[in-house]
Amino acid sequence: MPYGEKSKEQLIEFSRNIFNFFKDKGVKAVVMACNTTSATTYDILKNEFDFKIYPIIQSVTKIFAKLPVKKIGVFATHATINSHAYKNGINMINPEIEVIEHACPEWVKIVEEKLEDRSESIAVIKSDLDSVLKETPEKIILGCTHYPYLINILRQYAPEDTFINPAEAFARYIKTDLERAGLISDKDNGSEKFYVSGNPQQFVNAASIFYKIKDLPEQVILN
Repeated sequence: MPYGEKSKEQLIEFSRNIFNFFKDKGVKAVVMACNTTSATTYDILKNEFDFKIYPIIQSVTKIFAKLPVKKIGVFATHATINSHAYKNGINMINPEIEVIEHACPEWVKIVEEKLEDRSESIAVIKSDLDSVLKETPEKIILGCTHYPYLINILRQYAPEDTFINPAEAFARYIKTDLERAGLISDKDNGSEKFYVSGNPQQFVNAASIFYKIKDLPEQVILN
């Protein structure tokens, strides 16, 4: 971590190792919740595996391309911005929408290390936001899983409904698609198991901003 600063070759290797791990677990579907890997590795790896793969960017751009707007901003990591995945995905369906792309490499660290209350962090976030607001977008996509956790700062400088958390549309899309494919479980409840390639306790601490993990994740080596 962070993925957003890794090379494309590294990201492909990481993703392939993760997919092979899931293959060994016999999964029926994999969600690529990371914008960076969705942008850089999905098209290369999508035909290597038999299970269903849901990439966040390729899924939600189909939805965002139908929004009644003329300009959309995108905040994301360097790797996602350099791939132009949001821009290309939206413009493939609706070339009339202007997509303004802006990399925010410091935002992940601000969220991960819980530095959002610091004045220097707020200054960084406001500077990035001001750069995009100059282009007068009607909506701004928070194109990294970490970025929606900065909404309390962002809404101080622009209306909250300006910002789009793509995870919400993504979750609805996955549910609808699984229902269509007859892959939704008929059980009332399920179970969860977390695996990490890094430090398990560090993952629990970082994840606490959005979810309380009950049992310490299992550490695995992916190769």
